[in-house]
Amino acid sequence: MARKFFVGGNWKCNGTNEEVKKIVSFLNEAEVPSEDVVEVVVSPPFVFLPLVKSLLRPDFHAAAQNCWVKKGGAFTGEISAEMLVNLGIQWVILGHSERRQLLNESNDFVGDKVAYALSLGLKVIACIGETLEQRESGSTIEVVAAQTKAIADKVSNWDNVVLAYEPVWAIGTGKVATPAQAQDVHYELRKWIESNVDAEVASKTRIIYGGSVNGANCKELAAQPDIDGFLVGGASLKPEFVDIIKSATVKSG
Repeated sequence: MARKFFVGGNWKCNGTNEEVKKIVSFLNEAEVPSEDVVEVVVSPPFVFLPLVKSLLRPDFHAAAQNCWVKKGGAFTGEISAEMLVNLGIQWVILGHSERRQLLNESNDFVGDKVAYALSLGLKVIACIGETLEQRESGSTIEVVAAQTKAIADKVSNWDNVVLAYEPVWAIGTGKVATPAQAQDVHYELRKWIESNVDAEVASKTRIIYGGSVNGANCKELAAQPDIDGFLVGGASLKPEFVDIIKSATVKSG
C-alpha cells in the first residue's frame, strides 16, 4: 500500500492574530492536491490553535507543537494532551530538536510523551535527527536509531505515528541535506524499523524530512523513494508552502 504524502507546517514561536488570519486565509484559497494525494497539517503556537482550527479549510488539520508527558495538574506553563483532545486537535509534534537541545528533552522523555499522547488518541509527528558534530563523527544512524528505539520501546501501535527526520544542522540554517543524504537516512531508518519493530510497520510508517525545505528543493527531495513528505519550518509561513504541498504529485504522478 502506498504511503500517503504528508506535509506539516511548523510555525514555531511566530505570529500575531492578524498574521495568523492572513496565513490561514491564503491557505484556504490555495489550490492543492486532494486529500487522497496529500495530508496537510499546520502547527501554530498554542495560543492560536482555536483560531486556526475555527478558520482552517476542512481538508487541512491543526497540530500542537508540544504537549506534557502525562495527565495535567500542577505543571505550570505546560499544556496537557487532554486539553488538546478537548479542543478537538488531532495532531501534535513531539521531540523537536529545538526542545531536545534547548530544554534538554531526553530520548526517554520524548518516548514517554509519544506513548502518552497516542494513548489519548492523538496522532504524533515524532522528530528525530543528529547534530553536525554527530554527522561529522559518522554516528548519524546510531543517533537516530537510539532516538527511534526510545519511541519503539514505549509504542506498540504505529498507525498514528509519522516519523520526522530533521538533521539539526539543517534546521533554519539554509543548509539542506542533499536528496541522497536524506534518502540514505530514511532508508536506514525504515530498515531499522523492519528489523526491530515489524516489516509491515516499516512499510506503512511515513518518514518525512525536515530541515530548510523550500519551494526550490522540495520536488527533488519528494522524488526519493523513502521520503514520504516534509515537516516545514520557516517556509510554512510563506506562500511557497503551497508549492511544497504540491510536490506530493511527484509521488502520485
